[in-house]
Amino acid sequence: MSEGAWATFTATLAAEFSDVDDVEHFTRVAVRLMLAGALGFALGFERESQGKAAGARTHMLVSMGSAMFVLAAQTSGISVADMSRVVQGLVAGVGFLCAGAILKNNGSDAQVHGLTTAAGMWMTAAIGMACGLGREVTAIIATVLGLVVLALVPHFSKSISGVLGGGKDAEADKADKASPDDRG
Repeated sequence: MSEGAWATFTATLAAEFSDVDDVEHFTRVAVRLMLAGALGFALGFERESQGKAAGARTHMLVSMGSAMFVLAAQTSGISVADMSRVVQGLVAGVGFLCAGAILKNNGSDAQVHGLTTAAGMWMTAAIGMACGLGREVTAIIATVLGLVVLALVPHFSKSISGVLGGGKDAEADKADKASPDDRG
């Protein structure tokens, strides 16, 4: 390779990797992506510990991917209107991914499964977007609230159902005690 061609090659290569041009920018990108991954892990670990298919890795990738979409767009200097289109596309795409987590059992019980997992992935994408946009405190607050919903609300629901005598558990008990003719 001639000296001129080599110089062109190295200049082109350097230009391709110039999107992070200083330590401050590198730190900002790294912090946003790592925080998105950590917060995605927190939500995903909770789902994984409950035996759900979409666990820590899935939630981490959804969160970091969402952060990356908005971070790359933001750092390229796009307008607010264009950023809204990025967010719209991301929300629609994640909605499609979440739809794959929802299953309807057409058996005798005809129940829908996976709604909480899908909603959790959607929330994880929103948290990732917040990280990517530099709204780290908002993302942390949303993660804590998401964990409260996933971990504590089921216990409160069972307690309230037990006190009030309603809810899914009471209906299931009635169905179990009913005679075969009463089940319809």
